[in-house]
Amino acid sequence: MPIYMDVHIVPGVKAVDVAAAHRQDLLLQHEHGCKCMTYWIDEERESIFCLIEAPGKDEVIDMHNKAHGLIPNRIIEVNNNIVESFLGRIYDPENAVTTDDGLSVFHDPSFRVLVIIEPEDPVILQHRYPSDDKECFTGLIRETIKKFIPGSGGREAEYNGNGYILSFTSAAKAIVYAGKVWEELNGNPRLKSKFKIAIHGGEPLENSSSLFGDTILFAQHLCFIADDSNILLSNIVRDLAQTDTNLKKETIHCFPPPDEIMLQQLFTILENNWQLPAFDVEALAKKMAMSNSQLYRKLTSLTGKTPNEVIRNYRLCKAKDLLKKQRNNIAQVSFEAGFTSPSYFTKCFKQKFGLLPVQYLERLN
Repeated sequence: MPIYMDVHIVPGVKAVDVAAAHRQDLLLQHEHGCKCMTYWIDEERESIFCLIEAPGKDEVIDMHNKAHGLIPNRIIEVNNNIVESFLGRIYDPENAVTTDDGLSVFHDPSFRVLVIIEPEDPVILQHRYPSDDKECFTGLIRETIKKFIPGSGGREAEYNGNGYILSFTSAAKAIVYAGKVWEELNGNPRLKSKFKIAIHGGEPLENSSSLFGDTILFAQHLCFIADDSNILLSNIVRDLAQTDTNLKKETIHCFPPPDEIMLQQLFTILENNWQLPAFDVEALAKKMAMSNSQLYRKLTSLTGKTPNEVIRNYRLCKAKDLLKKQRNNIAQVSFEAGFTSPSYFTKCFKQKFGLLPVQYLERLN
């Protein structure tokens, strides 16, 4: 049967009340063909996340409604292996306290701080350094990432994207881990400038239809504008850390909160419009409620790129992902990525990545 995760936002929620509600779910689960596996409770953020094996979403809703009346705010289907890789368990924790009336009570928040490490595309590395095996780069980066996991307080999460995700319950430990990886990779002349690191935190379910989708996406966007000079850190992680991690100040960069909000708005707009050929600098400026000159000054200050470069590079990265997934007609990919012609797409692709789209496909295959 499918496995679902749902979220309940309950102001003033207490762990003991959730334990009582969970017991009611357990009493009624068989009536609805469900199996209540576990839950996470965060009193501070007033959120509850339940993990349930069920025939469908309707059965989950009906069970909760009949048991205690707490209707989920959202439900998504999940993979139990992915859940465990991010959250560390798929059943109740062993250290739960049992009360005198038999309630199993625990306070285990689901908020996670994610370290995203994105190595440069191995296909492009192989083209740029033909005398080296691409596994030389990816292997060394992978070894470094795994080297510092033991004792870090983090765990490697399952991830199908480019790179690696490490999941932490502690913001300070996530920063320390990322700093060790960054320093070791930068200390190797063969690996310097061949990776990016960003750190962001969030809940399993927000707006995305995938587990930690919103958190991962913004961390990816931070990597998009990052360079090799530092680790990009979101404000929520910085505020949670509140500790001296003994890292050099120049190793970590965090945008001021208003700038981070603007970047989130920027990337939301890019994500929603990159496939539209008519989406240009003027359209972006209008959606950002800025003049063209204001947008130019702000983006060059924050990213080092002009608005036109930001839009074009975003499309090119998306197009490269499409080539990986589809491995077919370059003309089709160029139009899907919002380029007005295959020839212009080919020219831009070569300028950014150093090889033609057809060469990229050949090396993929």
